Amino acid sequence: MRAVVVQDGVLEVAEVPTPVPGPGQVRLRVSRTGICGSDLHVRHDAEASADVAAEVGYPDFMRRSHRVVMGHEFAGTVDEYGAGCRRRWRPGQLVVSLPLIRHGDEVHMTGMSERAPGAYAEYLLVSEDATMPVPAGVEPGLAALTEPLAVAHHAVRRGDVAKNDTAVVIGCGPIGLAVILMLKAAGVRRVVAGDFTEGRRELARKCGADVVVDPAQRSPWSVIESDAGLVTSATDLYGAGLTALRDLQRVRGVPWWTVMRAAQRAGVGPRGAVVFECVGLPGVIEEIVTRAPFRSRIVVVGVCMRPDTFRPTMASNKEVDLRFSFCYDPVEFREALRMVARRRIDPRPLLTGVVGLDGVADAFDALARADHHAKILVDPSYRLRDFQS
Repeated sequence: MRAVVVQDGVLEVAEVPTPVPGPGQVRLRVSRTGICGSDLHVRHDAEASADVAAEVGYPDFMRRSHRVVMGHEFAGTVDEYGAGCRRRWRPGQLVVSLPLIRHGDEVHMTGMSERAPGAYAEYLLVSEDATMPVPAGVEPGLAALTEPLAVAHHAVRRGDVAKNDTAVVIGCGPIGLAVILMLKAAGVRRVVAGDFTEGRRELARKCGADVVVDPAQRSPWSVIESDAGLVTSATDLYGAGLTALRDLQRVRGVPWWTVMRAAQRAGVGPRGAVVFECVGLPGVIEEIVTRAPFRSRIVVVGVCMRPDTFRPTMASNKEVDLRFSFCYDPVEFREALRMVARRRIDPRPLLTGVVGLDGVADAFDALARADHHAKILVDPSYRLRDFQS
């Protein structure tokens, strides 16, 4: 079969053996595959990710010298079952799957390891237990977005976002856009998004952001500084406490500490924003810690491949919560698919291009420029050789 193989940073179309499903595995004919930002990163910088993966217990993550078929955001049709499968879906049924596959007792990351070739190919293997049918009416291109939407769904849940919270999304690439979609699906009333690229700012508007800014012209922090309840200086925070203490002591018959605790439980008083870092470059966390309101929750979704620094004393003084988000669980994956099927979210603005296998290398270059593209899909049956960006 034909597949796109990466080795030493070079992407090329090659003939590789058609995979044969083993016990509990299903072979899919690939319908659509999304090009992920992490694919762009590991193409040239795989060693840093492989070293971290090995430290956390996965020694088989791809390295530059490996020959790997990437692609972990995909939808495909059932083609053949391996031994021991329950054969839950008819041949030709459109399905999606968690990008994890079992080989015996080992679990491997699909599209991120030589041990688990991914979906930049005509066929790939998945675990039957990790596979889910695509609801009727959901086209393959939208089904292939299940994985990145699940990443965003998990990130929003990590932020414990309430409907009346101010949410700020820094970076409007594919994951930032998906976070905006999930925030609006969760009913968050005020979403502020910032990106330096005009095309991506327009996509953020289409995804439902309430305010979209070019950080070169206007800071997203200036947009929210007057939002009710947000505190942006230490004197305001301490002064609010002293004012509340003075006013409550004037109320006869009720202990001031009882009222203050009740108000805190009800969410009354100084609060922060919920900020989603969706850039993944050194310096962004420090910028957010420095500029975000006091007591903000900062969810780091962008994957920074290089060492970074921030000032812990700044984070401590402002009492920010710094949370990191990486993946999702099976329920979140299913929920993301159902949100698309039930039209709770419309991820169509994310789809900005389709290429065949021969156009993948050019698509990688176009996405690296970060101009107007968000998600480019790969259709292995698409035979146009050149990708027009």
